[in-house]
Amino acid sequence: MNLTTLVFILLSVMAIGSAIMMISSKSPVHSVLWLIVVFFAISGHYILLNAQFLAIVNIIVYAGAIMVLFLFVVMLMNLNAETEPVKNYRLQLVGVITGGALLLVLVSAVMKIDVEQLVEMKVGDQGLIKVLGMNLFKNYVLPFEISSVLFLSAMIGAVVIGKKDETANQ
Repeated sequence: MNLTTLVFILLSVMAIGSAIMMISSKSPVHSVLWLIVVFFAISGHYILLNAQFLAIVNIIVYAGAIMVLFLFVVMLMNLNAETEPVKNYRLQLVGVITGGALLLVLVSAVMKIDVEQLVEMKVGDQGLIKVLGMNLFKNYVLPFEISSVLFLSAMIGAVVIGKKDETANQ
């Protein structure tokens, strides 16, 4: 067993274990934190597949920005067990039937996998940041510059809107 296979197994166990902990956790805050661990494990899989750009974007966008937003929303909601609504019996039954159907689809998909077909890892250079950067700055320079000016004007607009009016206080 080589190092890549060992790292893949370790990341897979980490992702599945964290996903189970996310689902079974009683606290919404702990569920969000376990979801962040799942995103980091998925980013590790992207790195194994030679897609560094996807790994970095996954960490920055999902594990960084969106999970921080979820964490703030969950913390501001003040979820109490006393105010939790009563769960409907029919809704639980629909959930069990839907979960069973998903399990059947997953089992049938796993049964059709050809074990003899191996996936080659770290082949090609399509996912490398260097190739993406060269393509971006050679073929898409004008759209890149237009979008950067747009983002800069949006940041300036956000600062102007968010700034307190100092003349009103005087």
